[in-house]
Amino acid sequence: MPSLSAFLEPGHGLRFVVVVDGYPLGNWQKCDGLSITYKTETYEEGGVNDYVHTLPGRISYEPVKLTRPVDPTSGAVAAWVASVQLATVRGVAAITVLAPNGIPVTIYTLYGVYPSKYSGPSFDVGSNNTAMETLELSHNGFLGPR
Repeated sequence: MPSLSAFLEPGHGLRFVVVVDGYPLGNWQKCDGLSITYKTETYEEGGVNDYVHTLPGRISYEPVKLTRPVDPTSGAVAAWVASVQLATVRGVAAITVLAPNGIPVTIYTLYGVYPSKYSGPSFDVGSNNTAMETLELSHNGFLGPR
């Protein structure tokens, strides 16, 4: 039975499930880059001396960077990345944030998604490090949490 704190504090112990166009890419431990930057331009209107107009410009989106230890679904990630290398097909990704009890907290939907970078693990038998993989998804925007 999940503790009451799992429902009251869903920000603790989160994990993320990623699906692109119905293709499950598994659970991830870290997600960076869910951000929007609105570029603005200023315009100084003659005769208006108490403020400067700020006009909206283009929007830019940072690539979303997913990181996790290698797991049984790592082969599926590599296969998906390989499947789009012949023709860049932009898809729709759903990043579902799960509470420790597995209940979805929120979903971020990205559109125009394609893999812009994949880094597999570095193998070194002399170290005691966890084998990690990273996937970067470029996109044309996101619909925010729902």
